[in-house]
Amino acid sequence: MLEYTFAQLSKKEKYNLLIGSVIPRPVLFLTSVDQNGVVNAAPFSFFNLVSYDPAILMVSVQRKEGQMKDTARNIVEQGEAVGHVLSHSILEEVNKTAQPLPQGKSEIELTQLNILASKIVAVPRVQEAKIAYELSLYKHDTIVSEDGEVVADVLYLQVLHMHVDESVKKDTHILPTELAPISRLAGANYSTLGEIITLERPN
Repeated sequence: MLEYTFAQLSKKEKYNLLIGSVIPRPVLFLTSVDQNGVVNAAPFSFFNLVSYDPAILMVSVQRKEGQMKDTARNIVEQGEAVGHVLSHSILEEVNKTAQPLPQGKSEIELTQLNILASKIVAVPRVQEAKIAYELSLYKHDTIVSEDGEVVADVLYLQVLHMHVDESVKKDTHILPTELAPISRLAGANYSTLGEIITLERPN
C-alpha cells in the first residue's frame, strides 16, 4: 500500500491524487449573469446535493491567484443562478464554455446552445439541457489555505424551481439511462453512466 502524508506533498501532488481518486464526479453546468446582464456559463465538477428539504446544491469554485471566477462573483453579487445536469447530448457544446474569456464576454456565444427565460430567477436557462434547476444563493463560504489565501468559493444554492424534460421522467422517478448524465474523471476524461447495480439495503 502506498502512503501519502499531505503535509509533505506539493499542490500538484495533492491535486493529482484527489482528482484521480474522487471519481466519478457529477457535473453542474451553471449559468449566471453579471451586473450588466451578460450571461456567464461554465461547468463545475466540485459539486453535489447536500440537502433535499430544504433543497440545497453545493458548488465549489476554485479561485485563480486569489481572484474570484466570474461564476462565483456573479452568483454572490446577484444571488441567483441556473444549474443544468450535464448530459451526453450537450457534452461537446458545454466543453466549449470551459475556455477562459475576458470578463464581460459570454461563453454561450461560443456554442450552439440556446437560452430561454427562466420561470422565477432572472438568469436564463439552457434549452437543450434535460434538467435545469433555478437557484438562489443560500450561503457563501470560502476555503482558506494555511498561508491565509482564499483558494475557493463554496456556494450553497437553494432549488426554487426545476425544469425536467418529459423523456427523462416516468411517474415519480427520474430515468437515469434517459438522462444519460456525464461524470468527470481526471485530466480530459469523462465517463458515462455505465452499469447500474440494484442492491436493497438490509432491514
